[in-house]
Amino acid sequence: MRSTPVDFRPVASSVDQLEDNKVKITVEVDESEVDEAIDLAFKKISKDVSLPGFRPGRVPRKVLEAKFGQEYARSEALNELVGKNYRSAVISHEVDTIDQPEVTIIEGEESGPLCFEAVVVTRPSVEVEGYKDLTITLPPLEATEEEINSQIDTLREQAAEREEVGRPATSGDFVTMDLSGSQDGEPEESLTADDFTYEIGSGFIVESINEGLMGAKVGEIIEFEGDHPNEEGAVLSFRALVKKVEEKKLPELTDEFIAEMTEFETVDLLTEDTRNRIEEAKKQQSANLLIEEIGSELAELVVEDPPETLVQEQIQQQLQEMAMRMAQQGMQFEQFLAATGQDIEALAENMKEPASKVVKIDLALRAVASAENISVEQVDVDSEMRDLAEHFNQQEDQLVEIFHENGQMLTLKADLLKQKAMKYLQENVEIIDPDGNPIEREAFLFLENQDKEENMSENVEEESTTIDSEEEEQSE
Repeated sequence: MRSTPVDFRPVASSVDQLEDNKVKITVEVDESEVDEAIDLAFKKISKDVSLPGFRPGRVPRKVLEAKFGQEYARSEALNELVGKNYRSAVISHEVDTIDQPEVTIIEGEESGPLCFEAVVVTRPSVEVEGYKDLTITLPPLEATEEEINSQIDTLREQAAEREEVGRPATSGDFVTMDLSGSQDGEPEESLTADDFTYEIGSGFIVESINEGLMGAKVGEIIEFEGDHPNEEGAVLSFRALVKKVEEKKLPELTDEFIAEMTEFETVDLLTEDTRNRIEEAKKQQSANLLIEEIGSELAELVVEDPPETLVQEQIQQQLQEMAMRMAQQGMQFEQFLAATGQDIEALAENMKEPASKVVKIDLALRAVASAENISVEQVDVDSEMRDLAEHFNQQEDQLVEIFHENGQMLTLKADLLKQKAMKYLQENVEIIDPDGNPIEREAFLFLENQDKEENMSENVEEESTTIDSEEEEQSE
């Protein structure tokens, strides 16, 4: 099904380019539509006023005109018409606005048809000199012997046994002790335990336990102390009688052990599978890292300061996403601010630099698309809408209508354009490892559709909710 645009164009509208990334949108609305809007305004007034002898919503228009005058209702109607028709003109002409418009009514303030002008700032275009010469350094894709052995040793750890030794304790040993603790000189029962076993190097209430137990022998008494992790200024003191030292004995790496512990019959088969899994994971991570590094390099090529409006919009989006994540974890945003001793203004200020980087990447990708004559065709939009409709289990024509009515089609086209620009860069930048050796592109699992649905899901769900709300208001 082809995504046929819905016509939201007002009676007459035009767009003129001005200086400083501004455009002037001129809109004309015929008199009949103005009269309908005035009639609706009187109906709303009738619902809100209470006059003797009339039920709410039943006050005749002539009575309202006599009491309030037509000027008030016309003013309300013009406000409604300007907002609705400005938005329709922006959507139909696909004007990429980034701020609120300055509106001037040219005709119709007192009578007749309406004509107004709206001057608004649009997203600027930037130049990114040097994007063709980008060199991206990524980690090697090959699995090292250390990485392979580390993963296999994790399997051996699961089957490890402990063997008592007579030597002094060292890192990785298990020390069994009678432990007693105190806080600021006062014995603390909750910190006291007999036959307490601890692996040197693992986590404990105070880090000094690891240093204290290194080199300890059976029968020795070890004392150590450290700051209380939850009470500022409080000190915890410990006394430990070492009763036993055990070392960890890993099972021998044999075909029999591997066959018993895994689905593989030999060490060689497990090693090969481990190598493949590590390298596939590295390819996946490097593909994502490549996108991140290209974005960072592009941001450095944008010498102009991004518009403050876009930066603040990005900050607000990041704050909303943070609040949503916290709500999913059962924490209120206000609780987070109180716990970290921050206020919303300070948090927003800390987000300004990364938000500015995101805006620069957005502008840079659009610039690359323009320089390389990359465009989004209708077939691209149709394919995307089919995918989204399937993902959200909606009718494609219904989803297309939602996108058009809420001005999201321009956002969708921009996202597709930036995806194409990023793909172009992925295919053309030089990629090397830390030693300067080239990395073949074929090795990467380029995730062309990664996060595509996630990027659009919030907009679709948010705009669907808006449509539902508007329908409910109209039914009321």
